[in-house]
Amino acid sequence: MNKRISSPLDISSPSPFAAQTFDDPVKAVDALTELYERNTTFLIDSFARLAKGAPTTSRYRAFYPQVSIETTSYGHIDTRLSYGHVTAPGIYTTTITRPQLFRHYLKQQLGLLMKNHNVPVIVSESTTPIPLHFAFGEGAHVEASAATFMDIPMRDLFDTPDLNTTDDEIANGEYIPPPGEPSPLAAFTAQRIDYSLARLAHYTATSAQHFQNFVLFTNYQFYIDEFCNWARKLMAEGGDGYTAFVEPGNIVTYAGSSQPETGITLSRLPQMPAYHLKKKGHGGITMINIGVGPSNAKTITDHVAVLRPHAWLMLGHCAGLRNSQRLGDYVLAHAYMREDHVLDDDLPVWVPIPALAEVQVALEGAVAEVTGYEGFELKRIMRTGTVGTIDNRNWELRDQRGPVKRLSQARAIALDMESATIAANGFRFRVPYGTLLCVSDKPLHGELKLPGMATAFYRTQVNQHLQIGIRAIQKLAAMPPEALHSRKLRSFFETAFQ
Repeated sequence: MNKRISSPLDISSPSPFAAQTFDDPVKAVDALTELYERNTTFLIDSFARLAKGAPTTSRYRAFYPQVSIETTSYGHIDTRLSYGHVTAPGIYTTTITRPQLFRHYLKQQLGLLMKNHNVPVIVSESTTPIPLHFAFGEGAHVEASAATFMDIPMRDLFDTPDLNTTDDEIANGEYIPPPGEPSPLAAFTAQRIDYSLARLAHYTATSAQHFQNFVLFTNYQFYIDEFCNWARKLMAEGGDGYTAFVEPGNIVTYAGSSQPETGITLSRLPQMPAYHLKKKGHGGITMINIGVGPSNAKTITDHVAVLRPHAWLMLGHCAGLRNSQRLGDYVLAHAYMREDHVLDDDLPVWVPIPALAEVQVALEGAVAEVTGYEGFELKRIMRTGTVGTIDNRNWELRDQRGPVKRLSQARAIALDMESATIAANGFRFRVPYGTLLCVSDKPLHGELKLPGMATAFYRTQVNQHLQIGIRAIQKLAAMPPEALHSRKLRSFFETAFQ
């Protein structure tokens, strides 16, 4: 049985780190990396010594690095870009984790702050302890026996994740700094990011380093199968600008090869498997099978958001609600009716979720290019309108009068279980979003797929739908970041980091 400590242990920490000032973002990120590596190594080495039988004479603690700026002017700066600046004098700070993973992102964000405000950045130690669990990072394997070696609880010796401070208050616009405290520089704290990185590895069975800046979500494995076939063929033919294809288990096939070279074959797929077609600068495509339902949609987007992607799109199937629609028609969402309820506490239902012009244009253009229809003829196969998302898959089995009335009042043209959730979380986390669905049945009109019809439908429509999604992603990737990350997703009081 574990013993309890009868008197407080002394705290053992790395030597104090003197704050450093930088006017070069590369050097600032180098300092953040060095400090982070030093402090996490201290925790890991301390745990290893205890596992080998060293006496428990102290409590072990190390802190996250942090980066700060201070401005003294209300001077109006160039705010055409939606990020990279603060709007009022003050001290702004954020804790940092995994600086090597976020190296390019941090260099960009810090560089913009230095340029826009003509101030240096300060790298120092925060007062937020690094939990031992997060110090190990991804891929670490701790034998079960190692966790039982101590005769006192681990929480008495190391800091553990604190869910009381791992929240979305900043992103939700609910955080108010205590008097005299700095304002946040970023929407996510280091511990919130670490929590999501751990969850991503668990749900997707791929490392965070493989995730790309453009994400496709789907609720059907058929789309994943087509994506894998296309990506493997692309790799075998040289990549066409893509450098590698990564599958669950971190199985990597490099451009120019038809066989994977690294990774572990999994005995079973994870809950939400992810596949990454990589390009330099994380400019490739990540595709994730999120399964069915708004809970899954919220879960995965909660975690992908900490990687600060440039856009995410939903490709899936829906119920067509209009008699004029046919099976196989496309639905481009320009509004969302939210009856998913999983985000009600974070983003009230009265908050409008607008369509984003840049994403809409890319999706419509992709449909036209892939199908060959243009202008007025495009209306033959695609309808733009409101998509409703509901949390009850079998809504048809209850009294339909209420749902049907609401759907009609909302001018809805399609119903699914994920799209509004993904769009709402994109809105909440300032990640550009969009939805292109394919009508797979029409329950209000008695058109349900029979088994043979379903097989034929999936065979003929999935590949085309996927190619449209890929083409749309490529169009978005060709845009400059300032065109995608527009000011329309920013609230009154925003953090400086994108």
